[in-house]
Amino acid sequence: MKRNREIPNPTTTAIKELILTRGLRPGDPMPTEAELMETLGVSRSNVREAVRTLVALDILEVRHGTGTFVGQLSLRPLVEGMVFRGVLSPGPDHTSLREVIEVRTGLDLSLAPRIVERLAGQESADLRSCVDEMTTLAARNEPFGEPDRRFHLLLAQRLGNGLYGQLVAAFFDIHGAVAPSLGVAAQQDLDRTAAAHARLLDAAIAGDLDRYRAAVLDHYEPLLRVLDTTETALLDPAKGA
Repeated sequence: MKRNREIPNPTTTAIKELILTRGLRPGDPMPTEAELMETLGVSRSNVREAVRTLVALDILEVRHGTGTFVGQLSLRPLVEGMVFRGVLSPGPDHTSLREVIEVRTGLDLSLAPRIVERLAGQESADLRSCVDEMTTLAARNEPFGEPDRRFHLLLAQRLGNGLYGQLVAAFFDIHGAVAPSLGVAAQQDLDRTAAAHARLLDAAIAGDLDRYRAAVLDHYEPLLRVLDTTETALLDPAKGA
């Protein structure tokens, strides 16, 4: 038996078109429920169903006691879906995390010229602080997820690319959800990853694009190797021992 495809609520589309035609922006107040019913010629139940859908998509925001407003139009729904997917189906080969690394690598390499251009010749105290913190924690054989995340979000801020920043945050959330199944990182992998971040920053400040791109690849190498080792151990415990 074929599943019936969900039929979109025409009122949802109509409300989105109303936002566009009226030139409303994030944070602007929406017409009241009664006004939407009259303007769109639909029932109260249709309006309420459409509003619930659009709130879930962050297109609308309901502030209780105040009214309904245009939402922030963020990637929150996509991010939550990506994180849930990573937790729900990591698989024995950690497919979700491998996909994240592949996409992150591609994005980092493609955005490398702009990052190097923005940082060339400028010492960045906030980024350097992240690197120093990672190096210190690695020396103590402690994970450094928080300064690692902050480092990459700061790079996204340098680009002024909100979409990239939201994706970076989502990728770290997926990594954080899946990472426990990988076990504790080895001392040498922590050291190498921290050192790769230092090389990223040094190369960018030096304006050396080739060295920056090489550091991007070095940055992901320890994690990819851990994934390979974990997969081998799961598929063939004798080899993983």
